[in-house]
Amino acid sequence: MIARRTLLSRRTLLLGALALGAAGCGGQADPPAPKDAPAAEPPPPPGAGADLPVVAILGDSITAGYGLPARDALPAQLEAALTAAGTPVRVRAAGVSGDTTAGALARLGFSIQDDTDLCVVAVGGNDLLQGIEPARMRANLEAIITGLQARNIPVLLAGMQAPPSYGAYATEFAAVFADLARDHDIPLYPFLLDGVALDPALNQDDGIHPNAAGVKVIAQRLAPAVAGALAGD
Repeated sequence: MIARRTLLSRRTLLLGALALGAAGCGGQADPPAPKDAPAAEPPPPPGAGADLPVVAILGDSITAGYGLPARDALPAQLEAALTAAGTPVRVRAAGVSGDTTAGALARLGFSIQDDTDLCVVAVGGNDLLQGIEPARMRANLEAIITGLQARNIPVLLAGMQAPPSYGAYATEFAAVFADLARDHDIPLYPFLLDGVALDPALNQDDGIHPNAAGVKVIAQRLAPAVAGALAGD
């Protein structure tokens, strides 16, 4: 496939993917998180937030808060947005920078705890960057979804999008998220970076990862979908 034959700069590829129309393909996974970037947080102390629903975000650098302090990362901001909207929750970080769907599947058992009331599955962007076949990505996501459902953990699937210049690959990639949501009767949030991608005011200097303001936009847009999923809508 094209993504395996041609390598452009990582920045060009990522910006193209986020723009949903830029040219070029190829690229690599997200860079390792900086030492101060939050990864999956440890289990809460016994009794901490015991009366609140628990939402976990299984993802990559976007959900891990690449380049941001924990207070500005998506888990903290989503928790704040939901609480402000009248749905107090505890949001747990389960994002690892650079993760593909295969990586998220491999750590599913220990990254998502059994007391989770909802898991937001937000991986797939690095599969796109590595040119992984949509069928393989679908198999990994399906295993994640069914694995969570087998543990009675509801799922909200957060999608990514490929640029139209990817041709048939873009169509197949987009269909994975919609088809899985339909086939497993789970809610879908179509594009995790909706409203943020390519806006310089909402991204870090790399033009790829959301800054604190961008994360707040993501959290505010994602919060209603999370609240609806928690309510069973």
